Amino acid sequence: MSNKLIFTRQADEDLTKLEKDNSLSKHYKAVCKALGYLEVNPRHKSLNTHEFTSLSKQFGVKVFEAYANTPAAYRFFWIWEPNKDEITILAITPHP
Repeated sequence: MSNKLIFTRQADEDLTKLEKDNSLSKHYKAVCKALGYLEVNPRHKSLNTHEFTSLSKQFGVKVFEAYANTPAAYRFFWIWEPNKDEITILAITPHP
C-alpha cells in the first residue's frame, strides 16, 4: 500500500527548481526516485530515514530527514501521518 505524498509550497518550489535547471537534472531524477521509495516504504534502506530532532522539537511533531543518493546528496524533510497514509514533504535541499 502506498502513502500519499503532499508537498508544501516550499517543497513544490524546491522540486520545480530542480526540474527546470538542466544542470541539476541528475539530482532531480535521484530525488524523484527517492520520493518514489518514500511513497512505498518510508523505511527503505537507501533513504537513510531518521528523525531530525531539532526540527521535531521546534515544531512539536516528528520531522524526518531522508536522502536522495546523488553526488551532491540532496535531502528532504517530511512528516508522516500513518493513520491517514499521508506524508507531507516540507522541503528538498542540497546537503551541505
